[in-house]
Amino acid sequence: MTVPLLARRDIDFFLFDWLKAHDLPCRNRYVEHSHENFSAFLDLCEDVAARYFAPHNKKGDAEEPQFDGESVTVIPEVKQALDAFVGADLLGITMDYEVGGSQLPRTVADAGLAWFAAANVSTYAYLMLTAANANLLMAHGSAEQIESFVKPMLKGEHLGTMCLSETEAGSSLADITTRAEPAQGGCYRLFGSKMWISGGDHELSNNIVHLVLAKISGGPAGAKGISLFVVPKFVVAADGTYQRNDVTLVGLNHKMGYRGTTNTVLAFGDGAHNPGGAAGAIGYLVGEPHYGLKYMFHMMNEARLAVGMGAVALGYTGYLKSVAYAKERRQGRAAKSAGVSAAPVAIIEHADVKRMLLAQKSYVEGAMALALFCSRLVDIAQSPLSPDEGVSAELMLDVLTPVAKSWPSQWCLEANHLAIQVHGGYGYSREYDVEQHYRDNRLNAIHEGTYGIQSLDLLGRKVGQLDGAGLAVLDSAVRNTIAEAAAHGGEVGVHATALTAAWTDLLSVTEVLLVHDDLEVSLANSAIYMEAFGHIVVAWIWLQLLCVVGARDGEFFDGKRQAGSFFFRYELPKTGAQLALLRSKDRTTVDMRPTWF
Repeated sequence: MTVPLLARRDIDFFLFDWLKAHDLPCRNRYVEHSHENFSAFLDLCEDVAARYFAPHNKKGDAEEPQFDGESVTVIPEVKQALDAFVGADLLGITMDYEVGGSQLPRTVADAGLAWFAAANVSTYAYLMLTAANANLLMAHGSAEQIESFVKPMLKGEHLGTMCLSETEAGSSLADITTRAEPAQGGCYRLFGSKMWISGGDHELSNNIVHLVLAKISGGPAGAKGISLFVVPKFVVAADGTYQRNDVTLVGLNHKMGYRGTTNTVLAFGDGAHNPGGAAGAIGYLVGEPHYGLKYMFHMMNEARLAVGMGAVALGYTGYLKSVAYAKERRQGRAAKSAGVSAAPVAIIEHADVKRMLLAQKSYVEGAMALALFCSRLVDIAQSPLSPDEGVSAELMLDVLTPVAKSWPSQWCLEANHLAIQVHGGYGYSREYDVEQHYRDNRLNAIHEGTYGIQSLDLLGRKVGQLDGAGLAVLDSAVRNTIAEAAAHGGEVGVHATALTAAWTDLLSVTEVLLVHDDLEVSLANSAIYMEAFGHIVVAWIWLQLLCVVGARDGEFFDGKRQAGSFFFRYELPKTGAQLALLRSKDRTTVDMRPTWF
């Protein structure tokens, strides 16, 4: 039985029945597009992902990139897949026409690109990072940098990275020590090292464009002194020749997942290669000095949403494979059968297997809808029908971004966990895909900031910033959905009442936590706040979906209704205990002493 990577009918339902993506061409940026070419784009993504990415997913996992001290070897299928992707004009799909992009709406683009993450997240990572790198330079780079680096990236001639973390600093970017010294010709010379750099070295492209955070000597201390630099692996001379920059691969990191993506330790300015005879890696300042962290957030926020969608895709494809397995695998007998004389049934007939599949369905479909909703906010912000609409979209997106990154990374991983369990003993073996999906997805909880960092961002910044303006926009949207659902009556009306109670409780607890009489205590359980916030937001998303389903007939819609009801009955009630704990400003974790462990 051939199992699709993603369910196309689900994607169409989210895009066209719910989000009305076919209306996006009424916005100036997207007037050249139509429902027909949106569908053709989705067809193309499904085809390219299935033909060029999925077939080497297990091979790339088993045959990791190798470093012989001089160069990195990656299996040839990776390059073939990248070439197919670029050849289909997918790399610049959302970017401006003027640089060779297609200005496709992010809502549609992200839905289509999810097939690549589902097919082979390791190979797709090279492309995701490159697109985000190019988008940052389009927003903050100079005309010369766009010409020299963005256009070659969109042709697949260069690939891109982001270089933030260091061995000692980790996620504490204020403590980075990589330094930049002004040099002749308006460039800088960089010295330092970076850790955990995905796609940091390979032979898959003519050049690698590193975006590197560093501190210019003599600048402000801490995060205020961080600047951003383009540091290419090769410096391109005026005559078009390539000269090796002083960027050295120290070694490869070997992770439990994403094994096909090179993950590197890089040294800048260690003297292995001295272009022009001077010390240091040549770097080109992006924008103004000391605004590097602000610029990098352009790429980080895009990458956060992409990581969230990647988590969705891995959870979703694992769910579909576990459903297919459960329909074929015959084991045990129905509880109401007459004993061992009855024939074994497909395990999908067992109530506990249905529970695990329903949980997966509620997680992955809710997460997919959340991710696409955020993509739609990006489209509205980029091409608003009014100034107020654009501002509201940006405010809501600010609040939802840490949720859209972290909630799928937690709960679509849980879907992968349940997919393994549905497969039984086979689920733990490498002959079946679901164990690799779990390993790959486990990394998304730490990619682009850990769960704890995202939760501190949500509670410590996003819900309170601008006097709670973003939360107020979200509040209005939630209450509009509740009113619409209440008008439906029946089961949907019951769910609307449950969401009203949970949302009101969340807002009340948020007010309590934003009173920083003791900041450490207020933020101590931010991760629990994130989990409760995310569950309630996904319940809101499910309520929107159920309003769209309405009373429509058919097994497809029956499945949506059942999954939505599962989330409201099994998942939303969990937030009550979490919010009660948060309201108490419990000190258990704060008061715990290191010597007691």
